[in-house]
Amino acid sequence: MESIDLDEADLRLLDLLQEDASRSNQTLAELAHLSPPTSLRRVKRLRQLGLIEREVALLSPDRLAPVLGHGLTALVEITLERQGAEHLDAFENRVLPVAEVQQCYRVSPGPDFVLVVHCADMPGYLALAQRLFTSDANVRNIKAFFSLKRAKFQPRLPLGQGSGP
Repeated sequence: MESIDLDEADLRLLDLLQEDASRSNQTLAELAHLSPPTSLRRVKRLRQLGLIEREVALLSPDRLAPVLGHGLTALVEITLERQGAEHLDAFENRVLPVAEVQQCYRVSPGPDFVLVVHCADMPGYLALAQRLFTSDANVRNIKAFFSLKRAKFQPRLPLGQGSGP
């Protein structure tokens, strides 16, 4: 992996983009104390370096609930019977394309994976669990925790002192 040099202006831009990526370049430049051409050039470089993976809209589950229902969020611990690299990769490849799996982490110690899963309801979760976990002969243990309330959701990476709250 190549070495990446970032200065304070790059970190300011990244922090501002994490806060609100929909800002115009003009506004972003003003907030970062840069000229608009410099801001544009730096953001383009940060994208090319792969530091900005993608820009998405974060939806409000509470505002969507009257239309879609609250749904069901579960944190699921998965322990595999065999933990060889090929078995870990196979399980990961099995869950990554599934839309209900919002996040997938390989963890240690303890279970092999922790998943964040969002389904429409409990029957939807049960169908997902059957399809992904129960029918997989290599899954030894499943432990699910169901969210009662989302107290905080912040997909922002801390970028050191001077980064936002």
